[in-house]
Amino acid sequence: MLISVSPMSIRLAAKPVVFLFLLANFLFFTSCKKTSSDLDPIAPARHDTAFVTYTIPAGEHYSDKNIFKSLELKTLKFVVRFDSSAIYKTAIASNQPDINKLYGFSEGYDHLQNSARIGWAWVNHSLRLYAYAYNAGKREYAEITRISIGSDINCSISLSANKYVFRVNGIERTLARSGSGESINGYQLYPYFGGDETAPHDINISIAEIKN
Repeated sequence: MLISVSPMSIRLAAKPVVFLFLLANFLFFTSCKKTSSDLDPIAPARHDTAFVTYTIPAGEHYSDKNIFKSLELKTLKFVVRFDSSAIYKTAIASNQPDINKLYGFSEGYDHLQNSARIGWAWVNHSLRLYAYAYNAGKREYAEITRISIGSDINCSISLSANKYVFRVNGIERTLARSGSGESINGYQLYPYFGGDETAPHDINISIAEIKN
């Protein structure tokens, strides 16, 4: 005896099967979902600390934050951001190319004998950064690159045998060094204006240090 099955009855019978299939897939994939402890760790923040703003007041050489800080490390790394106060005009035109000091370190306890800093100046309508060092009392410097106001600029100074190695946004310059140790051992050097002249107006420089 033949039994006839209507298309409607097939569709009704199929619905519980489809439901069970979807439920099984849902349970399988949710059970495989990673928990928060399984996820890859979040990348560390770019800067170890927030930016610190150093202000060189009008008529002064030194910045407002100039506390003695001893250093012992392999490389000094930091990010700097200048604002429009970095645009200035010196009272005497021949002083315009004088290199101001940004950040760096001494080797030993007389930075006019041995030290390394990144310098800066507003020259020919451009903000320029420099490698700047004292080597056995002799001052040496070299332009590294021009930078944009308002941008975050990656900087570092490290030691390599008888050289100071300066890097700004991947651009490298070297200056001679009389020391031979592999570690920086001295004190921190902070933003400074001059040269012969003092700051013509308040100058603000923001710096975030990066740990080695």
